Amino acid sequence: MDGVSRRQFVRGGLTVGVASLAFTSLAGRKGFAQDAGYGPVSPKRDLNTGLRLLALPDGFEYMSYGWTGQTMADGRPTPTDHDGMGVCGVRGNRIALVRNHELGAGEGAQCYVPGGMYNPDEFGGTTNLVFDLKSGGFVESYTSLGGTIRNCAGGPTPWGSWISCEETFHAWNSRADGFNHGYVFEVPSFDIGDGRPIRAAGRFSHEAVAIDPATSVLYETEDSNPAGFYRYVPPGSPTPAPQGRGSGGGGRGQGTHLQDGGTLYAMVIAGEPRKDLRGGFADGTTFRVEWQEVADPEAQFGRAFESAPDAAIFSRGEGCWEDAGLIYFVSTDGGAAELGQVWVYDPRAETVTMLYESRDASDVDGPDNIAISPRGGIILCEDGGSDPKRMIGLTPTGETFPFAENRIVLEPGDIDTIDDVFPGTKANFWDNPEGNFTGREWAGATFHGEWLFANVQSPGVTFAIRGPWNRGAL
Repeated sequence: MDGVSRRQFVRGGLTVGVASLAFTSLAGRKGFAQDAGYGPVSPKRDLNTGLRLLALPDGFEYMSYGWTGQTMADGRPTPTDHDGMGVCGVRGNRIALVRNHELGAGEGAQCYVPGGMYNPDEFGGTTNLVFDLKSGGFVESYTSLGGTIRNCAGGPTPWGSWISCEETFHAWNSRADGFNHGYVFEVPSFDIGDGRPIRAAGRFSHEAVAIDPATSVLYETEDSNPAGFYRYVPPGSPTPAPQGRGSGGGGRGQGTHLQDGGTLYAMVIAGEPRKDLRGGFADGTTFRVEWQEVADPEAQFGRAFESAPDAAIFSRGEGCWEDAGLIYFVSTDGGAAELGQVWVYDPRAETVTMLYESRDASDVDGPDNIAISPRGGIILCEDGGSDPKRMIGLTPTGETFPFAENRIVLEPGDIDTIDDVFPGTKANFWDNPEGNFTGREWAGATFHGEWLFANVQSPGVTFAIRGPWNRGAL
């Protein structure tokens, strides 16, 4: 075990030894900052509804779209409980985002799409949103996957699709309907998914995924305690070599889809079977990594985690993101204070580093989804006890700062205002259309160029944000 030293910040990359990392180890970090270059946040009006829904730094603007109940292009109401999301495809001036809906049966409108259903009785799934970069506005949305449970997060693929994850688990064949859940599903960026799970990638309480573009290896977090951190090697993909020897490069291996029939592995700390990584570690603490094949990936005889007996122990793995060949992932309640950790795995060096651990709720309280901006900054979606909920920026020198606050309070008549702009919202709204939603979590942060897209899970709304990014770390 060794510490990773502070690195010089460059756009998208910092250097430590032979590895190119996007962030410093944050050793000697500065702690909480009020603005980190952007200035304090204050309530701003939504460009579409005129309501003051978010607090942002001066100079930033935003628009809302995809409210729960809003009628989509396929004629269906937008489902509620917006969660993970990613920019997954580009066609000319238009980009496609795929958005998860963390739903169980009977919660609001069902994610339903002919030809894209897994279990017809379940309500979870995904919707796709099309955004026009030239006009700076949303164009349409539609259902793209259905019949799943609690689609929490996921991740974009290098070939232009989205991997959607079910955050649920149950004993094998224990459901009366005969379906097993807890899988990942692939969804095209400008089309609909086929509703078929990728079974070999494991069945457990999935949260998020990230794909190494050099190898097509899928890295997966698990929202449980204890939990593992996994990699799924699809058939035909070059298997990364252990012990830091590198993967040997190679293309995507399996073409334009994530193929079933590969092999699932769990992360192991070299020489320390079942190493418990839930406790407090100094920023920059680094471990050598090995991988153990998961003997029971579909959890037919217990939990998949139990069938990899040497696997390292994390607590509630959540957000996962690839940047510059590195895999960042979050333990939402990890650390001595149980306020969250950010880890970074280097597939070439075969190391995992505790990049950041929150020690005070004012810094970060329960980080969930994570994203890295085109300029190299980290944004963390908060899902702890804070109110209002925040999107927190993390700088290369270890400062955390509030970039956005959820200020959604819907007064009598506000739902009528929203419905005037987005028809169908009022009639199909799932939550009480009046009330204080400021304690509801952020999710699905994802960047593209000058835009940051993000969701507030409930009342269920998507935001597009832009402004003077170069003033600060994002």
